[in-house]
Amino acid sequence: MKRSRQKYAVALGLVLAVCGSAVAEEKTTQLGEVVVTATRDEVPIEQVGSSITVVTAKEIEQQQKRTVADALRMVPGVDVVRNGTIGGSTSIYIRGAEAKHTLVLLDGIELNDPSSTGGSFDFANLTTDGIERIEILRGPQSTLYGSSAIAGVINIITKKGNGPLHGYVSAEGGSFYTARESAGISISKDKLQYSLNTVRIDSNGISSASSKYGNTENDPYQHTNLSSRLSIAPSTNSDIDVILRFNKTRTALDNGGGNIADDPNFISRSEELFLRTQGFLSLFEGFWDQQLGISYSNQKRWLSNPVDTDHPFELSYGSYNGQNIKVDWQNTINLHKTNTLILGVEHKDESIKSNYHSEDAFFPYDDVVSRKSAQITSCYLQDQINLWSSWHSTIGVRIDDHSQFGTEATYRFTSAYIIKQTDTKLKGSYGTGFKAPSLYQLYSQYGNQQLSPEKSTGWDLGIEQSLHLMKTKLDITYFKNEIENMIDFKGISTAPYGVYQNISKASLYGVELAASVQPVDELSLKIAYTYTQTKNRTTNEELLRRPKNKISFDANYQLLKQLNINASITYVSSRNDKLYDPITFATQSLKLNDYVLVNLAASYDVTKNLQLFGRIDNLLDRQYEEVAGYGTPGIGAYGGVKVSF
Repeated sequence: MKRSRQKYAVALGLVLAVCGSAVAEEKTTQLGEVVVTATRDEVPIEQVGSSITVVTAKEIEQQQKRTVADALRMVPGVDVVRNGTIGGSTSIYIRGAEAKHTLVLLDGIELNDPSSTGGSFDFANLTTDGIERIEILRGPQSTLYGSSAIAGVINIITKKGNGPLHGYVSAEGGSFYTARESAGISISKDKLQYSLNTVRIDSNGISSASSKYGNTENDPYQHTNLSSRLSIAPSTNSDIDVILRFNKTRTALDNGGGNIADDPNFISRSEELFLRTQGFLSLFEGFWDQQLGISYSNQKRWLSNPVDTDHPFELSYGSYNGQNIKVDWQNTINLHKTNTLILGVEHKDESIKSNYHSEDAFFPYDDVVSRKSAQITSCYLQDQINLWSSWHSTIGVRIDDHSQFGTEATYRFTSAYIIKQTDTKLKGSYGTGFKAPSLYQLYSQYGNQQLSPEKSTGWDLGIEQSLHLMKTKLDITYFKNEIENMIDFKGISTAPYGVYQNISKASLYGVELAASVQPVDELSLKIAYTYTQTKNRTTNEELLRRPKNKISFDANYQLLKQLNINASITYVSSRNDKLYDPITFATQSLKLNDYVLVNLAASYDVTKNLQLFGRIDNLLDRQYEEVAGYGTPGIGAYGGVKVSF
């Protein structure tokens, strides 16, 4: 295996080296969109060797996406899976990897929940309010971002205050007795920038357990969100940011999915607080840039399911609290226009506390984790090299010292070569990654303190082509990721009848294709296709809920500068899954049917301060499941008004 990996690395290096030696003349590259996630520094997207997609605030507004998860559904290589109704647990899979293998950031704050089973982030309650852009970086990223970045990084960047004092209020209503109210203000004056957004959502929802199994009770949802960002520039070469986001949610649930799962009084409540303070300082006329930050996240969840007439012998309740405190210091040293060094150190302290109790007709069950914590101290170094304004490469290494598992080293290199004569970009990356066991996997009722970290090796090769004809852009990328020491739950014959063990290996590979075209200035078209093959190399089975084929299409038309019309189509092929039967206590393997979703959205600016908008979700009223036994909304229509001042 190691020899095979070395072959891939050598082959990639040779291809890119040949491309670099073929440079005949120097021309100035036209700089376009700038991204920060790929290198932890601002670079034009044309110079990035990794696979990266940007979802902008403009696209979110045109498509009227209300949650980050919905905004990610059309991104190549990304699959979104939600358990039932609005507010149901929502997972993101990048290139077929587990949800726990994706690191989620909000303005530098790690959102991954230490109290979740695998340390993943639940996207159920993350709205798009106040978001400027989302950068989705695919492939192993542990060298720059540490544990949890085996599959990639989703970096959410919020809006700063801009321009003189202005704001908006908006109200929306529609299907499933849904009401949504939001408001915000923004200002930029002298050395201060400030933005504030708030939203309230109430919905009667649908039955979380699919209605096709006889479940009829709707599961309501209430959500309140407040987000704020303050920036102060004490001098021309420094500034200070304070970012805050708070979510409070109440969601009605069912007893899983499938047969007889309706439950009239199963309630989940959650509170999420994310806070970060960071300072920037540029010295020696931009030669040395520093960023020092401290982040804090506190995620709380409560479950309450008392007895009722339908479940007279069953009850459960629980509480979960995950906290994360991280201090980070990054140094960017601009040695030369051809060479930039990035050196950083981080220290993270994550902790968990949980208490779960349930009873049924057979026996009581308890799963208690007293306050447990882990510390990770890390340092990373990356060299960013730009030669002849055509060849852009990075090489990096990272050392993580984990309080439980000792020291882990990861490395990564990327390269992009631009053939200016044909507007062609050749790109590739190769990297290693690791994922430490979650605190729940270590210390819960099923915990195992002898677990080892999961490790990965991944690479991709691609080509991007730009054409002047109708501003056409084409992109094709082949990717492969091998994950070893995967942690799975294994049943055992004695109490607690299960334990987490390093028992699996996974092979993930596929192809991502994307194309965009603009026939006229008012019309833009995008299409993407992803083929993903997953395999559990221990059982020789495909991983659950991963479609082999996914196609997305988006068309946006701006008419007379006042009317905007957007249409999107998403196709997801069949997937394997398992359904638990509460009557027989058996787990049934099945295949979820493929489905097509068509969404329409439109907005009309009556005046510069008044906008009317509306959308139709699931226009064809398709009945489908993203998780076996759980329901999904049918056709839904929504409309509203936005007043700006």
